[in-house]
Amino acid sequence: MKVLRFQDLVAQGKVAGQRVFIRADLNVPQDDAGRITEDTRIRASIPCIELALKAGAAVMVTSHLGRPTEGEFKPEDSLAPVAQRLSELLGRPVPLLAKWVDGVQVQPGQIVLLENCRLNKGEKKNDEALARKMAALCDIFVHDAFGTAHRAEASTYGIAQFAKVACAGPLLAAEIDAISKALTNPARPLVAIVAGSKVSSKLTILKALAANVDQLIVGGGIANTFMLAKGLPIGKSLAEPDLVGEAQAIMEMMAARGAAVPIPTDVVVANEFSAIARANKVSAQSVQPDDLILDIGPQTAAELASIIARAGTVVWNGPMGVFEYDQFAGGTRTLAAAIAHSPAFSIAGGGDTLAAIAKYGIEKDIGYISTGGGAFLEVLEGKTLPAFEVLQKRAAE
Repeated sequence: MKVLRFQDLVAQGKVAGQRVFIRADLNVPQDDAGRITEDTRIRASIPCIELALKAGAAVMVTSHLGRPTEGEFKPEDSLAPVAQRLSELLGRPVPLLAKWVDGVQVQPGQIVLLENCRLNKGEKKNDEALARKMAALCDIFVHDAFGTAHRAEASTYGIAQFAKVACAGPLLAAEIDAISKALTNPARPLVAIVAGSKVSSKLTILKALAANVDQLIVGGGIANTFMLAKGLPIGKSLAEPDLVGEAQAIMEMMAARGAAVPIPTDVVVANEFSAIARANKVSAQSVQPDDLILDIGPQTAAELASIIARAGTVVWNGPMGVFEYDQFAGGTRTLAAAIAHSPAFSIAGGGDTLAAIAKYGIEKDIGYISTGGGAFLEVLEGKTLPAFEVLQKRAAE
């Protein structure tokens, strides 16, 4: 994927003295008192900001936070806590500017944080007038927010159309490289793990991957629907019986290519969904009518681990069971360890997946951890993300 990269502009000496507008993803969780509870996204944005400052740019940074009503400022929608955390991480004051669309005063070597961009009327609908005003603020627009790359908004798409120069920041560029390595020209075998509660929410992803991957591992409620499609009992487990036909079609599509969807041969069941539920390991043929399947069994987990061990590329989205409860975490833990120890290039994304990676402490053993939830899923669906599309167009000019 050919896009202009901010690192290259810096290396070419084209950034000093320029006004640089960075669209970051600083949408961090906060408690009821407005304190930031987890700052990964802020820390991930630091390399791009420091790159611009060290190059002698006049730096403007903005982000969305939450889901504010456009044009209606409320204190809880403010980026003030983010400005404070940025100041701490950068070791310098980071002033926060409100009502910045019509003009920003910032000197080379300085940084300002522009208040929540979703407070601007027309942001979400990618209003052209708003986008042109944003573009007029800068000489270089840097998109460094993969988590917003699937949205065509004024601060993510429109500004990239009209800015003098539009490029990808280091975080977005890393996502582009990892996605290309995993899906565009992958080392084979390509193994995809797609898990979650519903087939319906990931049906398009499953279909897109079925046309490309060598093994499609399913987990969670999705696996239950595939078990139904194989005629296996699932008791009162979460499933979508009306999508059994779709599951069968995906398995047939894979089989026609000499690929496969491994179906669990054993599972972990309980008769209630709770932290104190008693877990029982049973064969997939022996699930009783009042059983809830809450994880894959150890035999299935070992089989899947051996598939991962032979993989050239692994794409991971979703845990295999209710890993939050230790008695139903075995499947996810085994797969996480298999991915960590595999020589394959691995890319992982999605909130539950990141929680599992954190729980098992394997962050350093994953080839690339995607910072985007919805954007990562849309890439797996085979969609071209708006941010990628507009940056490619600008690079071709």
